[in-house]
Amino acid sequence: MRIISYNVNGIRAAIKKGFIDWLKTDPADIVCVQETKAVQDDVDAKLFDALGYHQYWFSAQKKGYSGVAVFSKVKPDNVVFGNGMKAGDDEGRVIQLDFKDIRLINAYFPSGTSGDERQGFKYEWLKELDKWLQKLKKKNPQLILCGDYNIAHEAIDIHDPKGNKNTSGFLPEERAWMTKFFESGWIDTFRVFHAEPHRYSWWSQRFPSVRLNNKGWRIDYINTTEALRSQLIDAEIYPDVKHSDHCPVYLELKN
Repeated sequence: MRIISYNVNGIRAAIKKGFIDWLKTDPADIVCVQETKAVQDDVDAKLFDALGYHQYWFSAQKKGYSGVAVFSKVKPDNVVFGNGMKAGDDEGRVIQLDFKDIRLINAYFPSGTSGDERQGFKYEWLKELDKWLQKLKKKNPQLILCGDYNIAHEAIDIHDPKGNKNTSGFLPEERAWMTKFFESGWIDTFRVFHAEPHRYSWWSQRFPSVRLNNKGWRIDYINTTEALRSQLIDAEIYPDVKHSDHCPVYLELKN
């Protein structure tokens, strides 16, 4: 099972930048995207059908905002749109797919960069997500949670930890949530295979030199529960794939 997670920052814009051509290289069996900023009818379905992908979209009620989608060459046994958290579901933030005993969750975590109100929403969403995941894990211990978490966990995951200590996405409360998350039985799969620094998945678009000089953040993850640890084969980040201000992250597991 090869999985990609990728915040495309607008799927229509990503397609114009070569997203479909990249999919033709067969980067994964399952491609989970966030921030589609579109509904399924906004995109020509034939583009994905021709590549053998089944399509599953969950879009925000607000037009051109948020949204997640999954393109899978393996047909899932079941698909769940949303996770019952109404505020998040209204923004199209979670889609779930079952592949035999494994449940794959594609999630677009809220950002708090626009101000205190959205930061508060982010904290509440994280709190509710944690409760929901704990219940879900009791029913199905084999979980994969991928997506744009909008949180860099440790100093190694951000180019300037001191300068960003008061910045949303690297606030102490957010980092503490991540620590608790991993301590509760989740695996940071990228770090299982890569201990090296300067590996990032997002770069600010404010200055063109930021990505060129690799001044980024690692805020995109594919994490699994401990029940899947023995099935982990490889994890990667692909900074040279450039259809967005993010880049794809990758995980391979045994079937």
